[in-house]
Amino acid sequence: MTESPGVLFEQLLSIMDRLRGPEGCPWDRLQTLASLKPFLVEEVYEVLDAIEAEVPSARAEELGDLLFQIVFQARIAGEQGEFTMADVLEALIGKMIRRHPHVFGDASVASPREALSQWEDIKRREADAAGRYRSLLEGVPRGLPSLLRAQRLQEKAARARFDWPDARAAWSKVEEELRETAGAVDAGDRERIQEELGDLLFSLVNVARLSTIDPEDALRGAMAKFTRRFTQMEKALSARGTSVGTASPDEMEDAWMAVKARERAARADTDNAAQGEV
Repeated sequence: MTESPGVLFEQLLSIMDRLRGPEGCPWDRLQTLASLKPFLVEEVYEVLDAIEAEVPSARAEELGDLLFQIVFQARIAGEQGEFTMADVLEALIGKMIRRHPHVFGDASVASPREALSQWEDIKRREADAAGRYRSLLEGVPRGLPSLLRAQRLQEKAARARFDWPDARAAWSKVEEELRETAGAVDAGDRERIQEELGDLLFSLVNVARLSTIDPEDALRGAMAKFTRRFTQMEKALSARGTSVGTASPDEMEDAWMAVKARERAARADTDNAAQGEV
């Protein structure tokens, strides 16, 4: 019979104690908060990969690896006399209870939007009580991937009703930024090109967000599609006795368009088969 999560978590803490102890692992004992940063980021992305792969066992494993990094960070903080894992858990539990008065108290909310608004209001009151000004845009880490950070900043602003009415209205801003970017490219002004491209990308994130599309997912899909098609193009050129290094631009274009045509035909066959089943 599987032990309870609490018992297993205590066992994990004991394992960490031993790994960092005098007779522990040389590598684990060597690590610092700074040295662990890339591993923490890597584990987060591996969890995301596991979610996209839709393999529950892989997701469980990667969540475990991420949890290990959290336990590792807390252990080092404890060694430095800063805080312990108990402090982390106590603060987290208190925060969840405090910021969900509609679950653990007498408050009520009628929708997810109201729950989110209440959460932000409680955070502002906590900052006021601590004598600290808190912008609505706080809490969006600077280290996030840029597309994701842009989305989160826009979501925060939208809660204050600083937003476009819909995706079509947001698209008008994209068209404006496209014209300004084209002008910067024509002028050859590198600094202005960078600024206008940033504005353009930010505007595109608005359109994605208002269309309920995750821009990170959209870009990952585009990169996967490009990788798939480029690989197929390489194979097609190789079959002709050439390669991307020696083929002419026209030959590569012909091979690329042939790959796209095959994909469209395969997609059409799949759609027709699905309609036939219906």
